[in-house]
Amino acid sequence: MNLPKTISIINGHLIDPANQIDEPRDLHIADGRILAIGSTPEGFNAEQTIDASGLIVCPGLVDLSARLREPVQEHKATIASETAAAAKSGITTLCCPPDTHPVIDTPAVAEMIQRKAQQSGLCRVLPIGALTKDLGGKQLSEMVALKQAGCIVLSNALTPISNTLIERRALEYAATFGITVFLRPEDPYLRNQGCAHEGPVAAHLGLPGIPGAAETVAIARDLALAEQTGCRIHFCRLSCGTAVSKIDQSNLPVTADVAAYQLFLTEDDLIGFDSNCHVIPPLRSHSDREALRQGVADGTISAICSSHQPHELDAKEAPFPSTAPGISGLETLLPLTLKLVDEGLLTLSDAISRITHGPADILGLPLGQLSIGSSADICLFNPRQQWQLTTDEMLSNGHNTPFLGCKFTGQVTHTLLEGRVTYHREADTQSI
Repeated sequence: MNLPKTISIINGHLIDPANQIDEPRDLHIADGRILAIGSTPEGFNAEQTIDASGLIVCPGLVDLSARLREPVQEHKATIASETAAAAKSGITTLCCPPDTHPVIDTPAVAEMIQRKAQQSGLCRVLPIGALTKDLGGKQLSEMVALKQAGCIVLSNALTPISNTLIERRALEYAATFGITVFLRPEDPYLRNQGCAHEGPVAAHLGLPGIPGAAETVAIARDLALAEQTGCRIHFCRLSCGTAVSKIDQSNLPVTADVAAYQLFLTEDDLIGFDSNCHVIPPLRSHSDREALRQGVADGTISAICSSHQPHELDAKEAPFPSTAPGISGLETLLPLTLKLVDEGLLTLSDAISRITHGPADILGLPLGQLSIGSSADICLFNPRQQWQLTTDEMLSNGHNTPFLGCKFTGQVTHTLLEGRVTYHREADTQSI
């Protein structure tokens, strides 16, 4: 692993929403941390100078949900492959959900994942600890031991806790130790065996539907339990407009995120049975998508994540309901977020906030910012560079994305993690 150098990033436009900076400024880095912003400190000699003329310089991206598939599922992806894809995409911190094999319900598994990520040295990986043993929803996990092993938040991943009393006990215990709990709101009985949004498209295609109430009923329950227990909760991967309204009107200190693809795709994209659009929660109606966008714009949804779920080719080659749900999303997180700027929904500063400071604040970590003394996790991108997503362009082992062939504007040129350059685009061979 290369040691950090003294680095100056000059002539770039610095955007740091956490510190309300949006103007041309230079950055100076030493010992893996931000040493100075603006003028070169007296006596400072940069071993490396990066000319950022025409580039945006911002904090490294923080992604709240990326499945790395290792251990056991290396046929889908590995920690090495996916952290390389993250670095290429300007992402410096990834949160790994606990539904790995084995589940992250012991310190040993959490430490193993962090160790493998450190060996690759390309991206900081934060394991999310299991809220219940083996995600079974029956026995509470060793929460304190998981926290000490580096699991800064807990979750039951995609497996809802159907027993309300057990969820209450879990939230009470987490609250006692100041641990934030990530909840994917879903009523498993209302979801049943559904694989698409319950609506006209699913009916036309003959696909079993998942009603929006499966999400909103769970949110109502979770909000009541958050108020009862005082636990700080975060709602993951919202998909419907009513859910956004319930959170906005709750007056509780809860947060929420959305997958980037949910802000662009709808149930109509299932026409033709495109299995790359098979996701859980499902793609919903146009009105749901617009409500999600409005939630991002007004801050009700303070983070956009990739919800990265890489799969091998065979996992998507079956009748639609039998295919594995999920999209490979690391390499489209930044360009899809920038597309919200092009469409006038967000300012560039607000867009960057949703993928840097917003998620870092949810985690309660001093990341996603470029304060003096903070870790030099930095993304540089060309906001005008046009490019096309192709399988040759992707570093993720998972090519399961409906955005293949799409043209994007905004391309990462450099990524720095703790003052080390982990990605540098030598030539724009895929530009158009």
